Amino acid sequence: TKESQLSLVEQYEATQEELTSTNEELQSANEELQSTNEELETAKEELQSTNEELITVNDELQSRNTELITVGSDLSNLLTSMDFPIVMVGNDRRIRRYTPKAESAFNLISTDIGRPIGDIKSNFGLDLDKLILEVAGNLRSKEVEVQDPQGAWRRLQIRPYRTLDNRIDGAIITLIDIDALKQKEKIKKTALAYVTSVTETVSFP
Repeated sequence: TKESQLSLVEQYEATQEELTSTNEELQSANEELQSTNEELETAKEELQSTNEELITVNDELQSRNTELITVGSDLSNLLTSMDFPIVMVGNDRRIRRYTPKAESAFNLISTDIGRPIGDIKSNFGLDLDKLILEVAGNLRSKEVEVQDPQGAWRRLQIRPYRTLDNRIDGAIITLIDIDALKQKEKIKKTALAYVTSVTETVSFP
């Protein structure tokens, strides 16, 4: 009986040790779970913070996109309202935009957007690609007086296109009607030549 009691005591002690060990393991597992839960809470807070930052960035991007759309619309309306030919080209000398008046002056159609300006055969027999390269090389405006097929005089101007941060981002080509001015100059020269001729032929006593 004594041996049986000792055996029961030993079994009880062994069971108690197992329970103690199991309890320690459970406590350790609970601590790990608590630690994991804290990490998850931290990660959740970081995700919330990141999400808030992304929302802010997205709002800023949407605002800037709206501004760009407005600027683009303003530019399109401005170009459409221009009553003389303007052609904008990029650094690659490809056509970006042009005014309605430029269509007939430079033989342009809507599908020419994105085409190299050198591919366009204008009414003036000028190598626009070469002139733009010259302007890009010395960063100075270029002016050339030309006549259209009907004989009317035009002043072709090519200027470097500068961005707000003063970078060169292509060129702007404009065509100005100077035919009336040329006609006045012609009349003035004719009148001056006539007066000179009369003066030379008249003899004074």
